[in-house]
Amino acid sequence: MMRILVTGAAGFIGFHLCQRLLARGDAVLGLDNLNSYYDVSLKQARLAQLHPHPGFSFVQADLADRPAVERLFSSEPFELVIHLAAQAGVRYSLENPHAYVDSNLAGFMSILEGCRHAGVKHLVFASSSSVYGANSTTPFSVHQNVDHPVSLYAATKKANELMAHSYASLFSLPVTGLRLFTVYGPWGRPDMAYFSFTKAILEGRPINIFNQGRMQRDFTYVDDIVEGIIRIADRPATANPAWSGAQPDPGSSFAPYRIYNIGNNKPVELLQFIETLEHQLGKTALKNFLPMQAGDVPATFADIDELAAETGFRPATSLEDGIAHFVAWFRSYYNRPV
Repeated sequence: MMRILVTGAAGFIGFHLCQRLLARGDAVLGLDNLNSYYDVSLKQARLAQLHPHPGFSFVQADLADRPAVERLFSSEPFELVIHLAAQAGVRYSLENPHAYVDSNLAGFMSILEGCRHAGVKHLVFASSSSVYGANSTTPFSVHQNVDHPVSLYAATKKANELMAHSYASLFSLPVTGLRLFTVYGPWGRPDMAYFSFTKAILEGRPINIFNQGRMQRDFTYVDDIVEGIIRIADRPATANPAWSGAQPDPGSSFAPYRIYNIGNNKPVELLQFIETLEHQLGKTALKNFLPMQAGDVPATFADIDELAAETGFRPATSLEDGIAHFVAWFRSYYNRPV
């Protein structure tokens, strides 16, 4: 049993992760600020699923509140910190950029400092496939350079990777960053396209489809994401003895620092995703085709060879099964029977 801090515990991935950690016997302290970026009642409903477990406790706090985070780390001995809390959303970063600086930069700084002074044995944090930005060579590999983000959200996630490396180098803090690829599934985020598509299709409203539907995404089912996180979390980052400053590998380091992709390794065109959703809902979508939006990229595709080599795990949930699970949950949670 480990004492684990999970930030963003009321969030989509954080909720599922806490469930898995508790099921295997870990003691979990969840932290979340329960902000209003999307429906707070959904976050509270997730927490209501976790609270009955005797191994779970919860603190409502904002990571940008440095004194609050310092008090938390000084009062609780954590062996492992899994940092998922962040201001999410590419498009929202065009409207409210300061929220990303406060949460994703200042908040992550608080976590790094807390881990450093508390002697945490491993910090795992969520990065994003969005860091690949203008890269056009696919599949996206952790060995590629990612210096050309096309959204502020992506830039903050790239900054997180750089900040984490500096702490691994300066203080020998084992740190692992996980680049997550388009996560979907039950209890998902209402701001995600598949969630809003489902609601609109059931209500007979048109859905906006950007880039004329030619977007491709490496849709990854949430259970696969959580399995990848846990397997990596159980393996503290180590230095790469073959790392060379003459030919620096972006995915590893001379310090205890690693980067991994977690994706399904099977990109799907958005129109195919919508067709699968229509099939599960038994209803055809009204489609409003639009050009590409600022900050979006045409395709994502994860190279997961490093993840598989380290853990023996490759995400494998089919799109059909994943969408079926999501639709069943959506109908039940929102009382939308067939």
